[in-house]
Amino acid sequence: MIHLSLISRYLALLIFALIHHVSLGQPQSIIGSVMSAGEPVSFASIGLQGTAIGTTTGADGSFEIRNVSPEKYLLVVSSVGFVTQTKKVIVVGDTAARVSIDLKAAVSALDEVVITATMKEVSRMESPVPVEVYSDLFFKSNPAPSVFESLQNVNGVRPQLNCNVCNTGDIHINGLEGPYTMVLLDGMPIVSGLSTVYGLTGIPQSLVQRIEIVKGPASTLYGSEAVGGLINIITKMPESAPLVAVDIFTTDWQEINTDLAVKAKLGENADALFGINYFNYQNPIDRNGDGFTDLTLQNRISFFNKISFHRRDNKLASIAARYVYEDRWGGQMHWTKKDRGGREVYGESIYTNRWELFGTYQLPISENFQFQFSTNGHNQNSVYGSTIYIADQYIGFGQLTWNKPMNKHDILLGLTYRYTFYDDNTPATSNPITTNNQPSQIHLPGAFVQDEISLSANQKLLLGLRYDHNSLHGNILTPRVNYKWSTHDKMTALRVSIGNGYRVANVFTEDHASLTGARQVVFKDALLPETSWNANINVVKKTYTLKDLYIGLDASAFYTYFTNRILPDYESDPNLITYSNLDGFSVSKGISVNTDFSWVNGLKLLAGITVMDVSVTENNITRKQLLTESFQGVWSLGYTFNTAKLTIDYTGNLYGPMRLPLLGLLDDREAFSPWWSIQNIQITKKLPKGFEVYGGLKNLLNFKPPSNSIARAFDPFDKEVTFDSSGKVIATANNPNALTFDPTYVYASNQGIRMFLGLRYLIE
Repeated sequence: MIHLSLISRYLALLIFALIHHVSLGQPQSIIGSVMSAGEPVSFASIGLQGTAIGTTTGADGSFEIRNVSPEKYLLVVSSVGFVTQTKKVIVVGDTAARVSIDLKAAVSALDEVVITATMKEVSRMESPVPVEVYSDLFFKSNPAPSVFESLQNVNGVRPQLNCNVCNTGDIHINGLEGPYTMVLLDGMPIVSGLSTVYGLTGIPQSLVQRIEIVKGPASTLYGSEAVGGLINIITKMPESAPLVAVDIFTTDWQEINTDLAVKAKLGENADALFGINYFNYQNPIDRNGDGFTDLTLQNRISFFNKISFHRRDNKLASIAARYVYEDRWGGQMHWTKKDRGGREVYGESIYTNRWELFGTYQLPISENFQFQFSTNGHNQNSVYGSTIYIADQYIGFGQLTWNKPMNKHDILLGLTYRYTFYDDNTPATSNPITTNNQPSQIHLPGAFVQDEISLSANQKLLLGLRYDHNSLHGNILTPRVNYKWSTHDKMTALRVSIGNGYRVANVFTEDHASLTGARQVVFKDALLPETSWNANINVVKKTYTLKDLYIGLDASAFYTYFTNRILPDYESDPNLITYSNLDGFSVSKGISVNTDFSWVNGLKLLAGITVMDVSVTENNITRKQLLTESFQGVWSLGYTFNTAKLTIDYTGNLYGPMRLPLLGLLDDREAFSPWWSIQNIQITKKLPKGFEVYGGLKNLLNFKPPSNSIARAFDPFDKEVTFDSSGKVIATANNPNALTFDPTYVYASNQGIRMFLGLRYLIE
């Protein structure tokens, strides 16, 4: 009996084990959903890597893969317009495995939320004002140590170097110089005046969420300086940022750039995001043999801190601060700090100290009132040869807005105030009678109203008007009208825009050439505010082909007419820069086309061209504007090998000829630049545990400007130049072309081909 009992127990255990084994081995299902920003992603491709098993999502973003054996799988999710994502799935037991996937929009997804055009969040396709959006992924395809350099692959936007020696620059939009472009940080006018030349570096790129670009006047909402367009750098919100993000890269020129971002909780009601950017380059190189550094030596550090607060009813509250210190110099190869300001060895040495504080607070009431503020201080200590430039600038800005939807109207009202203090050691801030120091102080109160009218389900009309009172120049009105029509499926949109812009200039804070010491600055008369009128037609078309190819088209035609434009005259006298309001008019016109191709297999192509004509007409004579290309082309081609977790990016740009500043009729340098192109290639490999390594080549074609770009580089203090009684240069045996030392003949960097290698580390 005992033996029979034991045998029966063993049989029972064996039968149970067999039944359990059969149940474990029976096919199961993987059930899940694919979403993006809270919305379902339809017709996304779902596959199990290494198998032929797969499916697609339904209209609600859900999916089910049946008859899956119990084991570990790697789920691959892809859809046009989104970044392909993989996720580990373990199928065990007798229940279905459940997963949820959140896809990130691709580099230039057309439905991304934007805020710049209308000062409130709206889908890009719904915005009556055309806005271009570039995510952080776009800039990772060609990493750069500053936002200034990162914009080189944006169509219609060109970082322009203004000096061959110190490598300062500004950003051109549709051929218009940097002072016509307003640069915002989280919607606040941080980068202006002195920082137009010196403040575009030091923003940690690991903190950048996206960059929004509006081309054409935006003065109705943003006031002075938003004449040619604006660039809004939007940083990540602390609550949604990664826990840790590190990005370090170096080049064979011995440049080192480090970006660090760390997120932390401050109690239960606040999140903080802290970032550091450090850039160092201390390796003098002179490969073109002109005796000057090809690249400015730099030592720059920037600290950034942003805190967002959790409030009742999800009301907004955030505050951010940034500090930047930079020490840069360029010049003759044997220049040292002891030569600073002397007349024996030429160097341009620039110390920059800059702080910024800005924030947003939504009032704790039922109506949508929002207060925004920004303030910044900028101290500049620069030496250009023997010319010393010391300047201090302080700007305070406050803005209160009220957004009120009413039936078919969406009204935005705003009150603004801006105070600007500027003082330097130039004639710009001296009393012409007593020669005593007289700092510039400008008060600029203003008000604006905007009404976005829904004419129908697919038509919108935007009306806007701004009033400013400048304490020096009086009353200024800037209106705008925008109309948008779209198809019912939101796949096609047409926008027509007409707007007015204005700008009050301070040349000593905006034009580096006025400070170099190579020329004397002359003002013909008191400078009046510039005004512009702009018309723009924009067409956006989205197409999905056979569910495996997405095609995006964004085309614009633009026309801007300027009066009272302030242009420097470099050509009448090689020793002078003469500033005056244009006695005539200036026109910027052209067409711009952006295309976006995205295949479900991971291949992506962004390409764009801008053809433009920027001219100045005075005394019935029309001439092309200096340093403005007539053609620009950009591209970014990328492919990801999902199995190998390897991505290849090929980026580049192509520029047409631009008119260059010559020093007179005898100057034998080319009057126009050649066609030129900067091309780059990068390979990125994802590694386990959040690591990513990347590297490649920049400037594949090894393009460099001619070695004689700096006129008379061997005589930077004009010791061997002969002048006549009126101050004009006389041609002599040792100076047959009647030149003086001049570093303004510049349109591209002297850096040739170079290797780079970087490492990223991310903890979500």
